[in-house]
Amino acid sequence: MDPFYIGIIGAVILVLGAAWPVKPKIHPAKTVKSWLFASGGVFMFAYALLGYLAGGPIFFVILQALVQISSLLMLFNTPDKIDIPVIGISGVALIIWALTLFEDYTTLIFIFGLLGIALGYALGPATKRGNIALTTGSLLIAVFSYLVADWIFFWLNTFFAIFSGYYAIKLTAIPPKTRPSH
Repeated sequence: MDPFYIGIIGAVILVLGAAWPVKPKIHPAKTVKSWLFASGGVFMFAYALLGYLAGGPIFFVILQALVQISSLLMLFNTPDKIDIPVIGISGVALIIWALTLFEDYTTLIFIFGLLGIALGYALGPATKRGNIALTTGSLLIAVFSYLVADWIFFWLNTFFAIFSGYYAIKLTAIPPKTRPSH
């Protein structure tokens, strides 16, 4: 199958996952949203890897490696005391790897985008701060994708930024929990 179609399939699945409503009280392995993210991520990892093998940038493989790690942690519903260090260490290791491949200013845009996405996953995609970080990271990855002319990653991250921004605004509009009066 042509890598372009693999990328399109993965992107469509991920956009559906981003648009799917969040249900934080249900085990992630039992939600459609989680499975859309996990399966879409597999397609995008394959697309990134095939793109790299065909002469494209390795940076999308690095990005998708972080997304796959985060998706597995999400599906297994690991506690934050495990998630945060695993994502943090993985994110730092992948950022260091990206720094060793430094080409020009576009590498910095990618690294800051990857950092935003790593922080978004670590803070939790069901939180306002997590969605703000995901929005920022996705916007930066969209800019990087535009600069390297990868239109599948460009549109995918543009949509992710829109949906993450929407959820950040929606979570801001929810009034804080108040204590019942005695």
